[in-house]
Formats: sequence, structure tokens, C-alpha cells
Amino acid sequence: MHTTDAFVGLSCVDCGETFDAETATHRCPDCDGILDPAYDYDRIDLTPEDLQARPFDSMWRYEELLPFTSGAAVSLGEGATPLVECPGLAEAMGVGRVLLKDEGMNPTGTFKDRGQAAAMTAAREHGATDVALNSAGNAGQAAAAYAARAELDAHVYLPSRSGFTQKAMTEVHGADLTVTDPIDGNSQIGDSGRAYAEAMDENPDWYSAKTFVTPYRHEGKKTMALEVLEQLDWEAPDAVVYPTGGGVGLVGMHKAAREVRDLGWTDDLIPMYAAQATGCAPIVNAYEAGADRHEPLSDDEIDTACGGIAIPDPGASPLILEAIRESDGGAVANTDHEILDAAIEVARVEGLEMGATCAAAAAGAFTLAEEGELGSDDTVVLLNTGAGNKDVDTLRAHLGETEAAADGDAA
Repeated sequence: MHTTDAFVGLSCVDCGETFDAETATHRCPDCDGILDPAYDYDRIDLTPEDLQARPFDSMWRYEELLPFTSGAAVSLGEGATPLVECPGLAEAMGVGRVLLKDEGMNPTGTFKDRGQAAAMTAAREHGATDVALNSAGNAGQAAAAYAARAELDAHVYLPSRSGFTQKAMTEVHGADLTVTDPIDGNSQIGDSGRAYAEAMDENPDWYSAKTFVTPYRHEGKKTMALEVLEQLDWEAPDAVVYPTGGGVGLVGMHKAAREVRDLGWTDDLIPMYAAQATGCAPIVNAYEAGADRHEPLSDDEIDTACGGIAIPDPGASPLILEAIRESDGGAVANTDHEILDAAIEVARVEGLEMGATCAAAAAGAFTLAEEGELGSDDTVVLLNTGAGNKDVDTLRAHLGETEAAADGDAA
């Protein structure tokens, strides 16, 4: 395998055993726990000064902190996204500075590209021919794109509530798409998960690219934190507000923040804040209850239009909650109305397009500021995990309803 010098294998976050990455491909062979890429940090010969001499062109510029070499990477140029100053939002929130990390600039329009680049690299390194996953939408589209790049056959399972763009582009990229039929209304992520599991049982040679089944998706997404820190001259912001469903990116970003702190590049961890919709907020509920693990919701308890974070049973919730607490962050939930209002405010105040789901970060930041969690001197980073045009129907419909309501009040 084309691995980097410091990468030493995969460590189980549950039992602590470490395994050879050539033979352990997904969950822990001993306890079925989540595997996490492990490194010998003494072997890392890289400094912030070294990075200054490299082009800011993709996430693979940090290859010494990744499992695979840039030469082996399945890449479409993912990463290297802008961190955009938002003075109007800072004024509206009453904080010192707001910046938006615009992951909508990735090749398929979301941060999912980072995770799928790493996952498809691993799949190709392991000699896979077929990859499979279920998804709320964006990860399926990204997997289809990166599988095409890697010359792999992709099998993607999406719920009927996924957006038209995600379904269409999954097929355009050549993937075998299964959309789970609704039983009562739109099907949910759990329905696509069951269809995926049945297909995996029937096709044991398929290589899973599913969240926290492959050990590499959170590893690709950790590069978001590396970029944010580098773009801030290695000074940790006072908060990163992250729209949280499965929490892959939040876990990955926290890992990266720990790594560069331990390497001496920064002094502090990044306080991570999980933002959810009140209609599906298992992480917020667990955080507020002081629990170490969430209480799963059933599919029929989901009541939000924010499909990307409508994950009722996030399997890595202990890692998410640990990251929030260790970093001195928090968790916040907002109504769909507040989230969609925030997306429109960002578009009108700053000219930036946030996805409907992604705007949970903006709504959450407003709430945190109102509650005094964010102060007048704080630097706040909003993670825009996907482009606004992914959710154009949802955003336009909400705008129409808001304008109609305003006209009614005026009359």
C-alpha cells in the first residue's frame, strides 16, 4: 500500500487494539468498534513553515498527516476551500469576527468530497472493484464521483427524501442508485440503511464506504481543521459551529486540532459546537442531559426539512460528545424556520450561499451569541458544509412562505 511514513495502522477506539491497515479494512476485527488511523508522530517531518512553501491547492498538501500519499490519492482537487470574512454577520451577532468556511466550493459541492477522496483511495489500495454505502444524499453523490475517478463500481442507497440534485448526479456519475420507497411519506436514512445492509449481506465482496464503517472518511475531513488553523495563522478560533448529523467532520476536525496542538503548531484546541435541528437533535439532547451516548430516535420521530442532519441514530455519538466536551465547546438546536431564516440572512447580508441543512451552523451561532456563549471579542467560524444550490427548492419555498406571511401581516 502507498502509505505515508508516519501512518502505522488502525487503532480501535473501543478496545484499543491496533491492526495492520492492509488486513483490517473496516470495523475492528476483535470487537466491531470504530477503527481510527494511527500515526507515529515522531516520524512527521513537517512544520507550518514547510506548508507556506506549498501551493494551497488540495487537502493532500497535508499528506504527512494522512494515511496515503498524495501520489496514490483518488483526487478531484478537493479541499483548499476559502475562509470568508463576514463582517455583517459579526455585527448582527455581536461578536468580534465571523468567518465562513465554504465547503460548497468542493468538486461535488460539499465537504463529503474530502471523506470520499480518502475512502476511495483506501478502496483502490485494497483492490476493491465495487463500493457501497447508504447516505442522506450528498455523500452518495460524492461517492459516485470519486468511484468514477477510481474506476470502481458504486452502489448507492438513498432515501426518497434526498434532493433531486443528489439523486440525479449519482446516476450521472455512473453509480447504481437505489432509492428506497416511502412507507408513509418520504423514506428516511434508516430505510436506505436497511436496504444497504441487505445488499451487503448478498454481496460480501463489496467494499463499504459508509460513515464510520470505513476508517478513512473522518480522516479526510480532518483537513478542514488543518485549513482553518492555517488560514488563521495557527491561532485557534473561539468557536467552530458545525451542522451535525453523523458528526464525521466534527470528530475529524477535533482529531486534527489535537494532533497539531501536540505537534506544537498551536496552543489550544478548537472549541467545537454541534448544531442540529430541533426536529432531530439526539446529540444536543445527550449533551444537555450530561450523557456519554445518545438515545436513538425512530424514523417516525424525525421532523425536519434539514435532511443532511436528520440522522436519528448517530453511531459515533460518544466520539462527538467527547470532542465537544474536551474542546470546551457545546451543542445547540434550532427550529427549521430559524435555520432557513439564517440561510436567507447569510445570502442577503454577505452574498454567500449556504445549504439549507448547513445553515444550522449560522442559526446555532446566533442562538449561542444571544445566550452569551459567544462574546464580543470572539472569532467564530461557521462550517458551510454544502453549496446553497443543493437545496434551492427548500430555500425558495421558505422565502416564498416568509414573504407571503409578511404580506399578510401588512394587509
